[in-house]
Amino acid sequence: MTGRAKLLLVVLLIGLAAGGIYLRSLFKRVYVEAPPRAEDAARAQLKQIALQANNGTTQLATLFFPAIDEGKIMPETRSVTWAKSDADRVRQIVLALAEGSHQGYGRVLPASTSLRAVFIGSDGTAFLDLSSDMLSDFEPGIQSETLAIYSIVNSITINIPAVKRVQFLIQGQQVETLDGHADLTAAFLPDPGKVKSNQ
Repeated sequence: MTGRAKLLLVVLLIGLAAGGIYLRSLFKRVYVEAPPRAEDAARAQLKQIALQANNGTTQLATLFFPAIDEGKIMPETRSVTWAKSDADRVRQIVLALAEGSHQGYGRVLPASTSLRAVFIGSDGTAFLDLSSDMLSDFEPGIQSETLAIYSIVNSITINIPAVKRVQFLIQGQQVETLDGHADLTAAFLPDPGKVKSNQ
């Protein structure tokens, strides 16, 4: 075997070894490491804790989560130390909804969803600018979309009297639908009829 052939063989073996190491690390990232959902849920929970005011009033907040089988939204209470401004209170509610139900109801928002901005107009309309993650990892269908929307709207309006209606934006833009079904072009008023009664 000539010197040139030996050199090519060594280069080829080094390339194969490097490729094997890369494939092993890729396999580990895809199949072995913890799924990002757990990280996203933990991040949402940490954000919620960070927004808890140290010297604010602690009260029970009512949050609503979808019960798809019932076709309604179910109330769930949480102890919340409210922030001072209504916009930060809206953030607290959205982050608590992103964290998910403690009683096993459906998910309102993907845990990776972030609330980019909140603006409350003088007419009581809260504009929520959500990240595009809101559109991903979402159970499709008109009922699931409608219940998710009213879970957010009813949760915000029942806890923050200054907010009368909610307008959704995605990445700063008005969108026509959430996932091809629920119309998002107008602001939503709360709908008590969507709440499952205890009777």
